[in-house]
Amino acid sequence: MANILIVDDALFMRKILSDIFSEAGHKIVGEAENAKEAVELCKKLKPDIVTMDIIMPEIDGIDTLKAIKQILKSDKDAKIVIVSAMGQQDMVVESIQAGAKDFIVKPFQRSQITEAIARLLRD
Repeated sequence: MANILIVDDALFMRKILSDIFSEAGHKIVGEAENAKEAVELCKKLKPDIVTMDIIMPEIDGIDTLKAIKQILKSDKDAKIVIVSAMGQQDMVVESIQAGAKDFIVKPFQRSQITEAIARLLRD
C-alpha cells in the first residue's frame, strides 16, 4: 500500500485516479488542483507517490515536478508519476530528466495506472 497525492486541475481526473488507487488498496492522502497546493501538501504529507498532470494553472508541471522533488529529496522512496494528455516525446524526456519515475499518457487504461504504481513500489 502506498500513500498517494493526486495533482490535477480537473476534478473528474482526480476522482478517476482516486477510485483506481482506492480499489487497489492504496490510501489517498491528499488532492491538489494546482502547483501551489501540490507543493504545500507535499511539505505537509510527505506522500510515497505523487501523480500529477504536466499542464496546470499558475506554474507548469515541470517546474512543479522540480519543486516537489526538492521537498521529497530526503525520502529516496518517494516517486512522481506524470499523468498527462501531453505525451510528446520531448515532454516525456524532460519530465524524466526532471525526476519523474514514469509518464502515463491520457486517456489511459486502468491497468496502466495500477501496473505503474505496482512497478514503482517494487523498485
